[in-house]
Amino acid sequence: MSLLADREKLLLLRIARRALVLAVEHGGEFLEQFSPEETFREDTLDFGGAFSTLRRGSRLRGCIGQLVSGVPLANLVAYSARAAALNDPRFKPVAAHELGEIDIELSILSPAKDLAPAQIVTGQHGLIVSSGEKRGLLLPQVAREYGWSAERFLEETCLKAGLPANAWKLESTRIQVFTAEVFSESGLGFDKRSAALPARENGYSNST
Repeated sequence: MSLLADREKLLLLRIARRALVLAVEHGGEFLEQFSPEETFREDTLDFGGAFSTLRRGSRLRGCIGQLVSGVPLANLVAYSARAAALNDPRFKPVAAHELGEIDIELSILSPAKDLAPAQIVTGQHGLIVSSGEKRGLLLPQVAREYGWSAERFLEETCLKAGLPANAWKLESTRIQVFTAEVFSESGLGFDKRSAALPARENGYSNST
């Protein structure tokens, strides 16, 4: 059962697109202004975090997110879109000329829960592996895209955390799973022009 209606997904994509454009075209500024409809169901929506994945054509261009920290979903989406564009250490910051070619994919996470390794379902579950101060997270679509088994998925998440690949077998390692509602601009036919920045956004003016 879908956590979000299509209308709500489109609203979140609009937030992500505005945050992306503002960050890239205006020197890394944060999106801080949201319309009333973009702050929907914050009191009843049960989610565990949000990730933004940027793709240019078929190639990954950035992916960053954040687990729940008492921040409204609209703010989490805006933060993750900005961070994916500017702060993913694997890539150079997104340039303005790339904006029209980038497709935004959002992953809205369920709250994480502990689960035994034997119960992990690849393609359905995302993973969080933690030990001490080290923690790694991989989204469920990663295992699906690479065709990983549950064991390989656990190993890769351990490596993401900076742990040995077999650390998931240790009693000291905590394994948590989550599901994710994943949707993209291309998948929903999102019109990127609908997310154009208003005349004044975060103190900037489009007038000459």
